[in-house]
Amino acid sequence: MADPSLEIHLKGHRGGVTSVSFNSNGRQLVSSSLDNTLMLWNIKPQTRAYRFTGHEGAVLCACFSPSGEVVASASKDRTVKLWIPNIKGDSITFRAHTAAVRWVDLSSDSTRLCTASSDKSIKVWNVQRQKFVYSLNKHVNWVRCCKFSPDSQLILSSSDDKTIRLWDCRNQECVNIFTDTGGFANHIDFHPSETCFASASSNSTVKVWDLRMRRLIQQYNDHSASVQMVSFHPSGIYLLSASEDCTMKIFDLLEGRPIYTLSGHKGAIIAAAFSFSGEYFASGGADEQVFLWKTNFAEVSPSANQPRDSVLASTHVRKSILTEQWPLRDIYCSQRYADDGAASDRKSLTPISQEHIQCSENTATKVVNCPPPAASTFAMEPLKKSSSRILSSKENQQHQENGDATPPERSTPIPTQEKVEAIPECIASTLATMTAQLNILTQVILRSVAYAPVSLPFFALWTIGVSRSHLIAIFLIAAQLLKLYFFGASHSYLLGLKTLFHWQAV
Repeated sequence: MADPSLEIHLKGHRGGVTSVSFNSNGRQLVSSSLDNTLMLWNIKPQTRAYRFTGHEGAVLCACFSPSGEVVASASKDRTVKLWIPNIKGDSITFRAHTAAVRWVDLSSDSTRLCTASSDKSIKVWNVQRQKFVYSLNKHVNWVRCCKFSPDSQLILSSSDDKTIRLWDCRNQECVNIFTDTGGFANHIDFHPSETCFASASSNSTVKVWDLRMRRLIQQYNDHSASVQMVSFHPSGIYLLSASEDCTMKIFDLLEGRPIYTLSGHKGAIIAAAFSFSGEYFASGGADEQVFLWKTNFAEVSPSANQPRDSVLASTHVRKSILTEQWPLRDIYCSQRYADDGAASDRKSLTPISQEHIQCSENTATKVVNCPPPAASTFAMEPLKKSSSRILSSKENQQHQENGDATPPERSTPIPTQEKVEAIPECIASTLATMTAQLNILTQVILRSVAYAPVSLPFFALWTIGVSRSHLIAIFLIAAQLLKLYFFGASHSYLLGLKTLFHWQAV
């Protein structure tokens, strides 16, 4: 087995990288960042990269659907977006939670997505119908991560309450609880065989748990700081971990020990993931950079006869120099609000940014202005309609946020306009009916006040015994006199008399 090598150095984010995810075809890579954006990198072929903007808070997670047709992103602005990865920036926004959404994952058939939030809940959504399905609420602290099992029948979630829960999607029940007394799990990942899972712990450990025996079977204490993310190789033999100690490690699960330690980032490594084929893996860190690595597990190393112990303690990075560079292009999300049915509000594209993907050993690069790609660069099927809309679950209106005593971060508040637009149609219809009834009542009161000076004199004469015929005669004489001064007064007196005596004109 040859050593892993650093292939490409990707630079374009303006904040720490929080997650990385490969397309199932291995040609694209998406990364999320604290700069409120996610970036789509075209690896094969090496073409222009795209920056998608639309979130109003840090994007904590972004992932491709298994089909590769959509990208899901979760943000501190309490929303989840489904993007169609093209130059138009079409997206659908789910108002998912009452606090920051920390993770999002899609089922193997791309029909459901689950979200984990700081509001202590996990929620499941139907992607095709774009509707909320159900919520899982047994955690008592922030939920850091949630993952579908390979067959999408189970959901695994990790929380700051130091528990990892296994949920059955068929009955929405918690079927098992794994407790980590040493620290909470920042991230979890299912083994491809679905028999076990790995957790990245805040106490610098990497743990492997057996789902059948319901116990811890392996623990690695090789990192010196909090472990942020873990990822299984598709073969199930290797496990990748990323840590705040600025290193990544690859563990051989059959031998039960780390076989590679990789470094290169200039800060904490927050994200790491293998590609679907296992040929590559990517990493992202607080240094705002994304590295693309080649595993080379299928290749034979020239030093394959050397003892494995001599390989264990060293750092293996073989750098590849690439001369081609990719400029970035900003893509703004195009969306409309379902409540008011407004047309899509699409912002124009800004000029091409002067940030580029850099080679691994280059510190300064020459700007290359490439022509913009055609709109048909991505031959992907749209998600239902090309129009976008914002969704909200009924449960979110009943669910109130229970904040922690000392939360490490706060989510960005939702603007007032968005809150108004999120009122369900049933409530909006009721409010409109009440407003119409109040308008009618106001008109009746004003009309009664206007007729009072007309009706009261005739009512007084009628109460002292004046007959109705005499009252009519008095009214006609008074009307003719008033008509000399202004037009329309006789009409007002006629209405007043009609109101008092229920007189019907023939």
